[in-house]
Amino acid sequence: MEFIPHTEQQQQEMLAEIDLTMDGLFADIPADLKAKSFNLPAGLSEMEARNRLAELAGKNSIDLTLFLGGGFYDHFIPSAVYSIISRSEFYTAYTPYQPELSQGTLQAIYEYQSAICRLTDMEVSNASLYDGGTAMYEAMMMALRITGRNKVIIDDSVNPIYRVMIHSYTRNLQIDLDETHCTDGLANRAEILDKLDDQTAAIIVQNPNFFGCIDDFTDLAKAAHAKGTLLLVSCYPISLGILKTPGAMGADIVTGEGQSLGMPMSFGGPYLGFMAARKEHVRKMPGRVVGETTDREGRRAFVLTLQAREQHIRRDKATSNICSNEALCALTALVYLSLLGKEGLKETAQRCADKASYAYQRLAAIAGVQPRFKTRWFFNEFVVDLPREAADVIASLIERGFAAGFPLSRYYEGMENSMLICVTEKRTKQEIGMLAEALESVL
Repeated sequence: MEFIPHTEQQQQEMLAEIDLTMDGLFADIPADLKAKSFNLPAGLSEMEARNRLAELAGKNSIDLTLFLGGGFYDHFIPSAVYSIISRSEFYTAYTPYQPELSQGTLQAIYEYQSAICRLTDMEVSNASLYDGGTAMYEAMMMALRITGRNKVIIDDSVNPIYRVMIHSYTRNLQIDLDETHCTDGLANRAEILDKLDDQTAAIIVQNPNFFGCIDDFTDLAKAAHAKGTLLLVSCYPISLGILKTPGAMGADIVTGEGQSLGMPMSFGGPYLGFMAARKEHVRKMPGRVVGETTDREGRRAFVLTLQAREQHIRRDKATSNICSNEALCALTALVYLSLLGKEGLKETAQRCADKASYAYQRLAAIAGVQPRFKTRWFFNEFVVDLPREAADVIASLIERGFAAGFPLSRYYEGMENSMLICVTEKRTKQEIGMLAEALESVL
């Protein structure tokens, strides 16, 4: 981040340029919502600001060995990813406008869309969304537009953060959101089918789900389609290197969080929401879609083919609003996937699954530690029950240098002793063994 100070005189010059006072600049904010005082400290020089920020950053624990997942993952990022996306022609903070003038940007988005389609086994992809939760919300709204219905069934093994976002976004909308309760870590078929009717617009599920368990929703897709309902599947893109794709299951819309495709965890973003769908639904898809064509001289060219965003059409007709440079995140994912290639992605996914399986066996062998679910089919996350509260155990392990997992009691009642553990390709056999020894010592 650049250091750009400004003096009181420069502030007045900027206000004069737009013919406003400081009070006038914030006049649209109701008086009862305005801050009583900003209580800001005196300005700092660049050196003082750097020292202060370093002091604050030093309070973070940055040397923990990570076994924490829950939607965001510590994968290895090849240096070439940063080298390529940092080029000045890509590295802007805002979404690219007048994109036909920038054929390179359009081609990058087109190639990204193609990669997402191949990854999910779907027919069309948009040019990216804010994050996995936003993508799921947008997919749900897309299903409502397609079916003309307003009932949605969502299983509670879907990432709870995504479910909170959906409830928040739809708080003032007339949508019947019906949550089902997973059984033994998998989507509850009986409860879902019992709620499924002719008014249901969509069933929303996730694979691997929030507990890391692997499912096959082919049966749900058939049941949904028999009622004219769409199946929405959220997925973990790395897992698609070895798992059955949502497209092969019969999903109609696929979404997910693309952070694991070359983006650091970054304390909450920027992240990447991806979305793919059947071609018949492309006109209801939010965001924008880049297509390939030829120019008047017959040369290969790229254009914004569909662009149902508020920047391009009337706000009340828009399907979404995406302002920051998500195209840069999409480019990051494309570069990452291109560097790994088909076999590299498969190898990364297999390493994650193998190491998680090894960790599962090591931890389950500790006295008092029990697998939470009967199913042993998981990707790179799994749940264990501990002999005491998981949050306390995790706190103890942080003091020993491990971010050991996620306490599920934060989102699920009756799971006070349950901990979600994640293993990526970065974790070594030695680190897994050290975690097992540390866990045994604190129980």
